[in-house]
Amino acid sequence: MTFSRRDFVKTSVLGAVASGLGAHAANSTALAESSRVSASPADSPKRPIIICAHNGYAYVEAAYAFLKAGGDTLDAGIRVVKGPEDDPNDDSVGLGGLPNEEGVVELDSCCMHGPTRRAGSVGGMRNIKNVSIAGKAVMEHTGHVMLVGEGAERFAVAMGLPRENLLTDRSRKIWLLWKEFNSDRDWWGPGIADPHWHPPAPDSKPQASLWRDRIQQLQQRAADLGIEPEFQLAAVRRVLFPPTGTIHCSVLNEKGDMSGITTTSGLAFKLPGRVGDSPIIGAGCYTDQDVGSAGATGAGEENIKVAGAHTIVENMRHGMSPQEAGMDALKRIVRNYNGDMTKLRYMDMTYYVLRKDGAYAGVCLWEGYSPGHPHTFTVHDGTLRAETATPLFPKAYSQDWPPFPPVPEDLKKDSVYLK
Repeated sequence: MTFSRRDFVKTSVLGAVASGLGAHAANSTALAESSRVSASPADSPKRPIIICAHNGYAYVEAAYAFLKAGGDTLDAGIRVVKGPEDDPNDDSVGLGGLPNEEGVVELDSCCMHGPTRRAGSVGGMRNIKNVSIAGKAVMEHTGHVMLVGEGAERFAVAMGLPRENLLTDRSRKIWLLWKEFNSDRDWWGPGIADPHWHPPAPDSKPQASLWRDRIQQLQQRAADLGIEPEFQLAAVRRVLFPPTGTIHCSVLNEKGDMSGITTTSGLAFKLPGRVGDSPIIGAGCYTDQDVGSAGATGAGEENIKVAGAHTIVENMRHGMSPQEAGMDALKRIVRNYNGDMTKLRYMDMTYYVLRKDGAYAGVCLWEGYSPGHPHTFTVHDGTLRAETATPLFPKAYSQDWPPFPPVPEDLKKDSVYLK
């Protein structure tokens, strides 16, 4: 029996995925050994540690046990982010992700492996659920860093990842609801970065009445489309305020090896072909084995413009703490708008920062989307917990985009804003 080169590579990838352990060639091992900075447990009491976005909480415990048992840092990160990718109820990542404006789910992901100083990325990929694994395959089995679109999909299939329909029945119905009622508030420009952009004029109709009419109309149509009663208000929120989503995870083991990974379905109802920061090395994710790792969730276009993850790692290289490094990146976003709060309130950003010694931080532009609902992130350094991110603008909250009139105070208590 003969094997082609493609068969050999495909078999190797599937074996690595099944075992959860990426096998490294001898020269990669030598490189990892030469680049590793040794540290005793006494010198680094926080090792190992995993930090990630809040939607990875349910998957960190198993990934941490794998890491403690000697598992590779990138494979541990994939075990975290693969959870939301596989979950049809997480409509911001992988299967069940909210589609673009044409009803097609497009996914992005990138990863960096500190010990071997490699990176892999895929963008605008359709029909492949686990784009985190596809990005790692680009890193391990090509001479490239990024593949996009149809070529990325064909490569993933060659690597043994199955094609499947990523648009679940629930996501399809939410998209239909958006198409019928809110597609006039889409991602066509000009955007808020345009110097001639102005915030929307207030509606002449009383705001409370406007909101109630809009919500009731959408909820009734959601029921007509067959969306479950307990999810109808959440579906309405997704139509009124299309979510961004994403998950990032940074990992550090006892030896000081680091990796980072980010994966997303991107902006809901985006223009086909839109690629945000998540698959961009240096924006949505950046890891330097000598310094630290960082990643982001939030306004992808704004993060690309400041190369957020790379900026944070370089800040730490020059002596900033994880929190200082993240805050500086946020301030660069603010500077891009000359501190204009009428524009800045329509965006948000959260950075997840992990330094090589185990120090970490979660920082965000705004405290959250509403009082009592701050941005949080997940940490596991022997104890699994959720922590509150530190905001650049405390006691202040972002306004969802696309713009809609301010929410009346009495309606902020409605359960639609808590879903």
